[in-house]
Parts: sequence; structure tokens; C-alpha cells
Amino acid sequence: MKITFDREQFQQAFQTAAAVAPSRSPKPILQNVKLDATESGAIMMATDMEVGVRIEVSGVEVEAPGSIVLPVQRFGSILREVSDEKLKITREEGGTIVQGERSKFTLSTENPEEFPAVHSFTESKYHELSARTLKELIRRTLFAADSESGRYALGGILLEMEPELVTAVATDGRRLSKMSGPAVAIEGHGGAADAMTIVPARAMQLIERALTNLEATVQIAARANDVLVKIGPATIYARLVEGRFPKWRDVLPEKRDATAIELTVGPAFAALRQAAIVASDESRGIDFTFGGGSAVLASTTAEVGQSHIEFPIAYDGAPIEITMDHRYVADFFKVLDSERQFTLNLQDADSAALFSTDDNYDYVVMPLARDR
Repeated sequence: MKITFDREQFQQAFQTAAAVAPSRSPKPILQNVKLDATESGAIMMATDMEVGVRIEVSGVEVEAPGSIVLPVQRFGSILREVSDEKLKITREEGGTIVQGERSKFTLSTENPEEFPAVHSFTESKYHELSARTLKELIRRTLFAADSESGRYALGGILLEMEPELVTAVATDGRRLSKMSGPAVAIEGHGGAADAMTIVPARAMQLIERALTNLEATVQIAARANDVLVKIGPATIYARLVEGRFPKWRDVLPEKRDATAIELTVGPAFAALRQAAIVASDESRGIDFTFGGGSAVLASTTAEVGQSHIEFPIAYDGAPIEITMDHRYVADFFKVLDSERQFTLNLQDADSAALFSTDDNYDYVVMPLARDR
């Protein structure tokens, strides 16, 4: 095997693939990125057996086809440290030779035939949506997934695929984030067998990083035990999370039973950050009071102090109060622009708060007990 490649383009693809390769594994071969070079082009592959990625690499001239496995740490360091625009890789019996104009490295590598197969995208049934939409679905829900407990079904994002809609949902039991976006079902994809798909949070992080061209179109194919996502030259594979996802629609409060308070992210987030200055790990609750044309955020922490922050709002009805964990409220603000308008739907101090925007985004936060 012998190839010449553009270092910057190759490095970008290698970094995406390397993010999948495990740093430790009972199978040392998985700590590499595999490269297949044929007359039609080059494909880079990596997997940890749960998540996998295939990337068609541009800017590669194939002089002699073949396969090779590249050690993530050593080869990644070469790509970072050398300054040559073009590099050559040659596989010989003595190892892999990486050569630039004024540099040469010989790396010992493993047998590429031992590298497991990584799924390609050959599905005829799938959902199609814009990269911009998918990136926003992931960005606004991933943070609410459960990364700590052993409830496996909560360790990912639920994707519900309808004929003209994809809905992403994540929850850790204390808050829930849900967003829907337009999509098109191809060949009837999204029926009863594959309508509910729980994708691991780690795979979703990889997918979000791969969504660099927001004008591109993405294909998602959900199967019985796994999901395939094609993003331009990259195909990402992930085994689905096992378990039953909660009936999330039952968690969403009824808007008709609530008081709707119109707010803007910027002022509300600024007030929250100020109120949280005196909060601590043991005392994370912020008391929110809305009414009479103002919002008041207050916090009291023993041995630290108190905060009382007030800002004007449009709602001038009867006062309504609720106590919420400031971290969960801040997570909602962090994924929105400061100019974004949103509606806070409140019933009472003991009922969940519902944050909603006008682009099909809902976020539920469970209340905390209020110190009287």
C-alpha cells in the first residue's frame, strides 16, 4: 500500500475517527484507525464495538491499494506536529512508513485483517432531515440525559420518527428536554418496529461533532438493535440503548392549566447567575417569584449569605412561586440565544415547570421543596 494525502484534510477525518477508538480495550486492534485505500478512494474506520464510524477521505492519491491500521496516539501526534502540506504512507514488511519532505517515521502496526468490520450505509428506508435541524435537536436535549445512574434507557436520546417529523427526548428523572424538527420518511421508514430508538449519548456527541456543514442533508436509518446515520462522507453506527424509555408525554404539564409568563433568555439568565452566586452544592435551590410586573430570584445558604435579584417582566397577575435547581434552569438558557423569547408555564410551587419556545422546544424541570 502506498498513498499521498493532504495533511489537513486527513487530520480532520482522523480526529473524528480517533474519537471512537477506545484508549483501552481487551482487543488492542481497536485502539487503531483502519484505512482502506482502493483505486476509487480511501475510507477511514474506527469502532469500539458499540459505536463505529466510516469516513470517505478526500485529498488522497492512491499509488498502490491496500489496508493499514494506524495507532491513534502516535499517528495523531505525527499529523499534529509535522508542518508538511503533503505526507506519504507506505506499508512495508518492516512497518508503516510516514514520510514528509524533511521527516520520516517508521511505526510498528498490527494486521489490518484483524480489524472488525464497520457498518456502511446501504439502507433503502430512512429519515432525511437537514444537518442544522439534527444538530439543534441534539444540542437542546443531550445535556438532560442521565450520565450517572444505572438506568440504561435514560443514558441516551430517544428518537421518535414520524412521516414528517423527528422528535428527540432526553431525561434524567429530574428534568426532561424535548424538541421536534421537520423530516421526511423515505420508503415508509419509522413504522411500529423502529418508531422508538434510544441512541447512546456518546454516539450523539460524535454525530453532533460530525455535523460541520449545516446545509447538508442527513439520513437516519433505525433498525431493530442499531442505528445508522449518514452525514456527507461519514457514516456513524451505534448499538441502541436497551430498556424502556419513560412515557415522556405523561410528564409534560398541561399548558391550559398553567399561568403563562413571557420572558427573554438574556435578562433571565443574568438574574439567575447573580442569584446563584450564594448557592452551594448542598443548597442549589433558587426561589422564583413572578407577579406584579416583576420577577424576583432569591437564594439563602447558611454560612454563605443571601441574594435577592429583581427584573421587570410583562406578567402583572397574581404572584406565583416555585423553587428550582439553578443548574437545571441554566442548562436551558445555555442552548438558546440571549435574544430568544420563551414561555414559562407554571401551575403552583409543587408542580413541574414547563419552559417552551416557538420552535417546538419544551423543557420540564421538577420543583424543589421550598424552605418556609
